[in-house]
Amino acid sequence: MENISIKQAPCFRRWNRKGWSVFASLHRPVTIGVLAVGMSILLLAAETAVAQEADSTAVAKTMRIREVGISGSQTAPARTAQSQTPLFDRKAQAAAPVQTLEAALRLAPAVDLRERGGKGAQADISVRGGSFDQTMVLLNGIDFTDARTGHQSHSLPVDIDCISSVELLDGVPGVGAYAGAVNIRTAPLRPTYLRFEGVGGQHGYAYANLSGAVTAGRFNVFAAGSYRRSDGYRHNTDFDTYNAFVRATCESPQAGFFDLQAGYQDRAFGSNGFYGAYNPEQWEHTSTALASLRWLRQAGAFSFGASASYRKNFDRYDWTRGQALNRHNTDNAGAKLWADYTWSAGVTTLGGDYAYNHIYSTNLGEALPRPHGLYTHADARNTGNVWLRHEKQWRRFDVAASAGASFTPYGSSALWNLSAGYTPGEAWRLYAAASQSRRLPTFTDLYYSSPAQINNLDLTPEHAVTVRLGADWTKGCWNVSLGAYYRAGRDIIDWVWREDMDGKWHSEQTSRLDTYGVEVSGGYAACEGFLRRAVLSYAYVTTDRSSDVVAKSALDFLRHKAALAVEMRMLRRVSLSLTGTLSDRNGSYTHYPVPGDSSVTEIREFDPFFLLDARLSWEKGICRLYVDATNITDTRYCDMGGIPLPGAWVTAGVVLTIGK
Repeated sequence: MENISIKQAPCFRRWNRKGWSVFASLHRPVTIGVLAVGMSILLLAAETAVAQEADSTAVAKTMRIREVGISGSQTAPARTAQSQTPLFDRKAQAAAPVQTLEAALRLAPAVDLRERGGKGAQADISVRGGSFDQTMVLLNGIDFTDARTGHQSHSLPVDIDCISSVELLDGVPGVGAYAGAVNIRTAPLRPTYLRFEGVGGQHGYAYANLSGAVTAGRFNVFAAGSYRRSDGYRHNTDFDTYNAFVRATCESPQAGFFDLQAGYQDRAFGSNGFYGAYNPEQWEHTSTALASLRWLRQAGAFSFGASASYRKNFDRYDWTRGQALNRHNTDNAGAKLWADYTWSAGVTTLGGDYAYNHIYSTNLGEALPRPHGLYTHADARNTGNVWLRHEKQWRRFDVAASAGASFTPYGSSALWNLSAGYTPGEAWRLYAAASQSRRLPTFTDLYYSSPAQINNLDLTPEHAVTVRLGADWTKGCWNVSLGAYYRAGRDIIDWVWREDMDGKWHSEQTSRLDTYGVEVSGGYAACEGFLRRAVLSYAYVTTDRSSDVVAKSALDFLRHKAALAVEMRMLRRVSLSLTGTLSDRNGSYTHYPVPGDSSVTEIREFDPFFLLDARLSWEKGICRLYVDATNITDTRYCDMGGIPLPGAWVTAGVVLTIGK
């Protein structure tokens, strides 16, 4: 803490979740010197006036802060996550030229975003050298990962204006988060407001969004609905997307805190080359409904929590548009229960979770004795995890350890993680951690077959042990972060090219994959002046694969990624924001020069590419006007082999916000 000449306020250097009635009885300012991020801060009173949002993870990380007002606290551990890495922050990046979650995540050094179409029509999210199937996806701490395929996991019914932040959760052991977990958090802009946004631009692009919130005492409801469409930037890349989302929270001194969320999304998009680069006539239609309810209650030294969730997903895929080839109907249900106990030795957590996954399909699963409507195949599985965690914090140190087990159709497996942190001064934090994780084969890994692919029913879970080291420094307007990791992956699942199988791709796991990575970021942020924000980041990933095979995706990782974001306030009401990303992907792909003809092919290396986006905006009162220009340099590039992404694309929008 700083030495100051005036009379100091009392300083509590540890938050023990006691019933600190002294906070209210002193009638004077109280400063909290150290606050564990694992303590979930309901939104600050200055911003929301009531508790809007409980943090979704218990994170063993300590940050020094100067002063903060507390309106409440709840915990909801995501199976003992160790720490979190910010990927997106709405307040900090409000002026950035991003209209979709995908555009925002492209700037995060830890994320490998692989788009197939424009404006978020279809994309995969991977983290730190992993694949899209190896990434757990959570919405407000609730696991909504799709068991059929990771292609669908982040197709959630929330728009960028609903999202308050996105975090990468490290050290989530057990089933699901092999490479990490991406947690998307939603929150209203204000306690009570009504907001409309309308956008139009090239390629027949149109977007309309209506959102708002109402707050009454300890109750808040937040809702949003949107429609996004485009004629497409090339043949058969048109899309239509509908989103609807509602979240309601209520806190009762006797019953506890309740958090309900529900949403629906409907997407239809032309899939020119999406799943077969030589076929320009593919098409896909998906619809997703999801809901969850979470309860949190504190009783003295104990904190209790429970949650239940459900996700329903329909998918129709046409190899030739208008002629259905595959149909899938998946159900993903989950439940979680945990309890914390705070005592002199630290905080001890005992918890467990359960998941049920079921699929009806035209080609995934075991053949049904008789068809179920349109579906001829089905499969189901049950998984569970139990864990025991303990954490302890001293003046400058914090340590945590957990142990448990996962139970799946493939047997049981141990869960564990370890983490430690040291804060040598107000500006610094050093940390080290190690964790174990595993991933089950998806239904697609197990069952999918096509004229070019052969399935494999003998697949077993992937396993990994990850070790991380890092340091964070923050002082005044400046911050720097440095991290390194090593992941030892075993029994890696991938599609492998086999000449002995008629030259087809075969789903197998014959190799191990060691992944090494480094991430560096630094930035400047100020509330006044010409330069308001500048952030520079860089990430490097490399792998050492033990088996010399031709793999479809495990080696197509993003080797180098650099990103720069700059925000300038030129006049009192005018701002200019620029973002640039430089990407260099490892590996090669098969190029088909003649659309519709798979007999003529070329092997090409991924070329490095640079993207530059800009937003010019003007704001006064309830109105904000802006113009976005993406890919200003009209760069020709692809994230997935042989699927060209949009060139320069200009749009303009208006935002009207009424409320307080």
